[in-house]
Amino acid sequence: MKKIGILNGGGDCPGLNAVIRAVVRRGAQLSFQTLGIKWGWAGLLERDYEVLDLKSVSGILHRGGTILGTSRTNPFKDKDGGKRIKDNFSTLALHALVVVGGEDTLGVALKVHELGLPVVGIPKTIDNDLAGTDLTFGFDTAVSIATEAIDRLHTTAESHNRVIVVEVMGRGTGWIATFAGLAGGADVILIPEKPIKLDQVCELIARRHARGKDFSIVVVAEGAKIEGQETVKTSKRKDAFGHEQLGGIGQTLAREIESRCDFETRVTVLGHVQRGGGPTAFDRILATRFGVFATDMVDRGEFGKMAALRGNQIESIPLAEALQACKTVDPEIFKMAEVFFG
Repeated sequence: MKKIGILNGGGDCPGLNAVIRAVVRRGAQLSFQTLGIKWGWAGLLERDYEVLDLKSVSGILHRGGTILGTSRTNPFKDKDGGKRIKDNFSTLALHALVVVGGEDTLGVALKVHELGLPVVGIPKTIDNDLAGTDLTFGFDTAVSIATEAIDRLHTTAESHNRVIVVEVMGRGTGWIATFAGLAGGADVILIPEKPIKLDQVCELIARRHARGKDFSIVVVAEGAKIEGQETVKTSKRKDAFGHEQLGGIGQTLAREIESRCDFETRVTVLGHVQRGGGPTAFDRILATRFGVFATDMVDRGEFGKMAALRGNQIESIPLAEALQACKTVDPEIFKMAEVFFG
């Protein structure tokens, strides 16, 4: 019986347990034994794992988070990290490793594959910013949660004649902000791809008020920045991949709107609530499809590649292709969203 490992790294994401379940169940059909590597790449550095069987993954399809735990560990931060990964891969007698993650986690997967290890990737990020795949699981859930929040904020904004700024996740791209803002009927959407012009924001809100609407909803991605200013951060401390913790653009924007436009303004920061809870039906199905397909990739020996959604089909593409660039918001989609601004 061949042994395969599965690990997930980076931020938790609705649908991770659905992937794990799919890999274990399809693996069992192919006579694979599955080892669940705990805490992302940290688990492979320390040989921290558990054997996963059908009982282990029973009843986890609908659960949020991940039964394996996760971390933002970069093994290549240590000079002997790559060697330890190779040694532990050999000690565990793994036939292949399935890696579930976003740009950082899959970037490590590519380096590990270049060391000669058989690796298969599965795209995971609520930000939907991985190239090569039309969608990543977790994105639909995050958009649904943000949309519900915007729906609820409409009623309180209208009751008090206020502007409410809603800060959502999105470090380098505004996919969540764009889709949730469009679905929730936001009056202004601000994303990292387009620097914020404060005069233009105030003009849109003033135009709306001039036609009798006494409240407005502004959705902003955490990575969006005001033109001519730096991205707002909550801490300068960097994670293992060099990322600083973002957050606070909502508060900054609210102060500017209130002082420039003279509209009472409040802020809601959705934060990690977008990551939490069970996945939507769409994400459960997409994650399951990715998991089954990736296990079949292992069976076929398609290593150094990632399962990707192209149209309605799952295909395998080189990991390098998936990591070549950050997938930014389609300008045509955002142009369509702008029809409803103000």
